[in-house]
Amino acid sequence: MNAITIRNLDVVFGDKPQPALDLLDQGKSRQEINAATGTVVGVNNVSLDVEQGEICVLMGLSGSGKSSLLRAINGLNSVSRGSLQVQDGQDSINLADCNQTTLRQLRMHKVSMVFQKFALMPWLTVLDNVAFGLEMQGVGKKQRRQQAREKLQMVDLQEWEDKYPHELSGGMQQRVGLARAFAMDSDILLMDEPFSALDPLIRSQLQDELLSLQKKLNKTIVFVSHDLDEALKIGTHIAIMESGELIQHGTPEEIVLTPTNQYVKDFVAHTNPLNVLKGRSLMKDASSFSQDQQRWQVCSQRDLWLEHKEQGWQLTGTNHQPPSLQLMAWQSGMSTTELNSTTLVMTSPEISMRDAIEIRYKTGLPILLIDKQQLVGTLNDDDFYHALLGKYHQAA
Repeated sequence: MNAITIRNLDVVFGDKPQPALDLLDQGKSRQEINAATGTVVGVNNVSLDVEQGEICVLMGLSGSGKSSLLRAINGLNSVSRGSLQVQDGQDSINLADCNQTTLRQLRMHKVSMVFQKFALMPWLTVLDNVAFGLEMQGVGKKQRRQQAREKLQMVDLQEWEDKYPHELSGGMQQRVGLARAFAMDSDILLMDEPFSALDPLIRSQLQDELLSLQKKLNKTIVFVSHDLDEALKIGTHIAIMESGELIQHGTPEEIVLTPTNQYVKDFVAHTNPLNVLKGRSLMKDASSFSQDQQRWQVCSQRDLWLEHKEQGWQLTGTNHQPPSLQLMAWQSGMSTTELNSTTLVMTSPEISMRDAIEIRYKTGLPILLIDKQQLVGTLNDDDFYHALLGKYHQAA
């Protein structure tokens, strides 16, 4: 189910948006519309679905419209045309025509926001900053402080609750902002470049913390970023924008493998593929293997064959003799410490490139990719070299 459904959305900044909308319909550019009307097109005909529980990252250069789109989701930017629906239980709220009372309730109970510059109250302690949204909801002091303490513990700042924002580092201040948003217990969290002001090490740590918290809380997060590596790391889906338009929307792997145009290609040109690409996009397809009935040659150098029998997969060598190797089923999250040169790993084609390289380093053997009890391919050094050089296979 979608948490947010956007259809043909236009956002125009100015007192009289209609002339700008008319010019948009005529195919005029933002610059031409601004010159003719004095208005600014922030979002141009965007349609986008954000599923419940996902992290959708809005990306683009400065002025691309990503923050303008984000702020339309909680009504900070008004909808000029189109629809923007936020799911609220069994009902949905259309930001295009909801009244102020409904909008206020949406902001207080359904949608929370984390700002780029933290937006902490300098006169309030860390604890009271986290509890501020609950205070606006009318929650009693004892209860809101208890809830705030729980969220401070989640971000490992429980010992700083009596301090003031100026006594905290930038990374710690951003943790306070996260805790404040989570304390509201809103289903949807909007994050407008929340980590961009931090140094790379702290930024990476907070990205990890966000992913860890997301596993526990399962919020719907719309996250604005101009950093592709950040988007690829945290995003379930990525939406790339230019000049107010949505250029491409897809999974991180889809964005890297099949960029829609030169604008997107330039974005992904220097991408680190380790955390993005999956085995299915790297593998040598099983259809190219030598086959003998229900046996496939998975390593020609060592004459290793994989055979599927009633009791499962079995490894054989020359003259059908079993080699001195152990087949091991490996899943994401498992340790690799037990792997060695006598271990031949079978795993899902959804394995990350980073995990696959680590396994290959430990074993020195091909990695067998099994999907629905079918051998679909293998991973070897050549496949990794091709990926590092940007020569990807198309995902099936």
